[in-house]
Amino acid sequence: MFTDPKYYPMRNVICYFLVLLSLQSYAQERSPLTLWYEQPAGEVWTNALPIGNGKLGAMVYGNVENELIQLNEHTVWSGGPNRNDNPDALAALPEIRRLIFEGKQKEAEELASKTIQTKKSNGQKFQPVGDLNIAFEGHTTFTNYRRELDIERAVSKVTYEVDGVVYTREAIASFAENVIAVHLTASKPGMISFIASMTTPQPNASIALNSDNELAISGTTTDHEGVKGKIKFKSLTKIKNIGGKLTSTGTSIAVKNADEATIYIAIATNFNNYLDLEGDENSRAKGFLVNATTQSFNDLLKTNLVDYQNYFNRVSLSLGETDASKLPTDERLRNFRTGNDPSLVSLYYQYGRYLLISSSQPGGQPANLQGIWNKEMSPPWDSKYTININAQMNYWPAEKTNLAELHEPFLKMVSEMAEAGEETARVMYGARGWMAHHNTDIWRITGPVDAIFWGIWSGGGAWTSQHLWDHFQYSGDMEYLKSIYPILKGAAMFYVDFLVEHPDKPWLVVNPGTSPENAPAAHDGSSLDAGTTMDNQLVFDAFSTVIQASELLKIDQAFADTLQLMRDQLPPMQIGKHGQLQEWLDDIDDPNDHHRHISHLYGLYPSNQISPLRTPELYSASKNTLIQRGDVSTGWSMGWKVNWWARMLDGNHAYKLIQNQLSPVGSNQGGGGSYNNLFDAHPPFQIDGNFGCTSGITEMLVQSANGEIHLLPALPDVWQDGSITGIRAKGGFEVVELDWEDGQIEKLVIKSNIGGNLRLRVPNSLLLENGLKEASGSNPNPFYQVPVTADPIVSPQAKIIPPNLGETSVYDLNTNAGEIYEIVSK
Repeated sequence: MFTDPKYYPMRNVICYFLVLLSLQSYAQERSPLTLWYEQPAGEVWTNALPIGNGKLGAMVYGNVENELIQLNEHTVWSGGPNRNDNPDALAALPEIRRLIFEGKQKEAEELASKTIQTKKSNGQKFQPVGDLNIAFEGHTTFTNYRRELDIERAVSKVTYEVDGVVYTREAIASFAENVIAVHLTASKPGMISFIASMTTPQPNASIALNSDNELAISGTTTDHEGVKGKIKFKSLTKIKNIGGKLTSTGTSIAVKNADEATIYIAIATNFNNYLDLEGDENSRAKGFLVNATTQSFNDLLKTNLVDYQNYFNRVSLSLGETDASKLPTDERLRNFRTGNDPSLVSLYYQYGRYLLISSSQPGGQPANLQGIWNKEMSPPWDSKYTININAQMNYWPAEKTNLAELHEPFLKMVSEMAEAGEETARVMYGARGWMAHHNTDIWRITGPVDAIFWGIWSGGGAWTSQHLWDHFQYSGDMEYLKSIYPILKGAAMFYVDFLVEHPDKPWLVVNPGTSPENAPAAHDGSSLDAGTTMDNQLVFDAFSTVIQASELLKIDQAFADTLQLMRDQLPPMQIGKHGQLQEWLDDIDDPNDHHRHISHLYGLYPSNQISPLRTPELYSASKNTLIQRGDVSTGWSMGWKVNWWARMLDGNHAYKLIQNQLSPVGSNQGGGGSYNNLFDAHPPFQIDGNFGCTSGITEMLVQSANGEIHLLPALPDVWQDGSITGIRAKGGFEVVELDWEDGQIEKLVIKSNIGGNLRLRVPNSLLLENGLKEASGSNPNPFYQVPVTADPIVSPQAKIIPPNLGETSVYDLNTNAGEIYEIVSK
């Protein structure tokens, strides 16, 4: 135990001077955390590079003669406040349940499609604002081109040479001033000449030059599925030049022979919240622009580095470096599967954190299916929030990779869904509490969308509310737990009323239910069923969190007792005749099913109901299921599989999935991969795979789900030496530093923010000193209490293969709040 100040967060003033030093040293040494290319993006959006501040997003193409910067704002969505519940559901519910219990799933599905599926909006669309176009005269022929995104500094940069002059463009998304800023310079004075214009795909928008010599886009978003577009937006673009001359027409601004120029773009809407559109988009946009244009680009950059690196610099990862790191990023991507490029994993890992910082900031909207970057008026899946996996996956890295504040937009969305979902639960199902189906949008719809095959799933509230619980578990903030308890209780209360007794089995089941987006042949291709494994796991977690929260807060004991009794009547997990974890209540899984959704492994990750250490039979069944489903799939599915194999403590298999993920799109024989800009490919682009893989890499190195902090639980053979800093664990612990050599921990520094017992599982013996001792009994730390998973029902035909786990050592250390502990190997 010690209190060395080097392990404490730097003061802002120190950070500021370090940023100045980094600006000076950057010219001599480029950051290894840089995506870079030797050619422009051309017309390919997934070649362009993303910048963002959580509210504004921009894709920078880096085209030489005609630069294109595509723009988004987080609240520019079609439609307006609306509800999409179907009140016909309640009367039809008994008949739908009867048909499902009688094995007539297809008939039940047909009835549900008429009575439960929404007759209103299937969700609104996240839409672009427009494009900034910058035309450069005489830049047709160029040399020494380089396009990059420095994710250590959150700066997009383009350099090239024309007739002996080196031209440089830098672009940032300012967190403090809420603008996109583009800086244009040249190696000789008087060489900056261009024409800037704006375009927009929005049909209800106009572009004009206003009286302040600013390019303005004014518009209202589109109607969709009978919901009138009510978002009013304003984009303002202003150019400040040093030297030269600035002239303008009705639709463009020209800069001639300037020494340098800065383009400032501000965008705002009338959106206040999902029920209130009384904001003034004009005054907001003008205010952002005025504040920003009083500052030079360098001033904005300096402030932005402090703001951005406050988040980014909390975590570092080193897995080694080879000569492959000297190649452009697209070449590294092509070579990764067959080469040796460990630092590309570190880059991809930190790129996930960069994308979360850039697309999710407190007070903003959560990162959607494409984060905050979208060029289509009708994007794939509307770029909504698919809450049967994808939206949750976006936030898997938030707590563990020390970006807890960035979880806030998603947690806020959950609280708003809880408000909206009370009426859905009451009107559609006659239940108390709240619920949501498989999709939502900025208007927080909670009714079923996109066809009953997907839409009937009722687990949106159960799953998303777990994020509130996780946020508490990592911080230990009891006041926060008090504030979220009604939401947790409401998610559980819905199932108190919605569960029904199975007529042939001694269990309470969700009916109608589904295992998201999959359908067994035994049900005639219907996805509907009663008591699916994922539904059971979700209800188990919804009940367990309230039981634990009730105990910690010392409230609501009678309700907790009710939940305990009902939890004991949930179906246990079952192992089928193929040795698989059954997806359905009956043993009807097809071992040749390679469906992208493996929803019944929710219990393995992100939940902790399945563990090689605690539930070896379920481990065996989960492994069989993963092998039967195969590795290659859509990008987000492979990202989830990295987490699953990490929880299976199989680092080599997890790494194999990373190799698949870091392969060019199209190379995985129909599966996903990565685009040149390292965006995840479903395909098309979905950002969840980026976030899922960043989470999975963390899980390979640090886990805190099974009653302890497990260090290096799934270390692949290729990462035998390395280090990671700044990772958070549940119970208020932070892994300040973790160094390993030859797969063995050399040095460990842990900070305890709230005190309590620290239980460590490690691959090698540690030096017993300063209170560290060999662990015995259950972990007394309340943040590491794991609800007991019921014994599975095992088919007599199943072959159970117990896990072959490497030897580990387990230690306890009683910690005090605010203190730091350094531990070394024997």
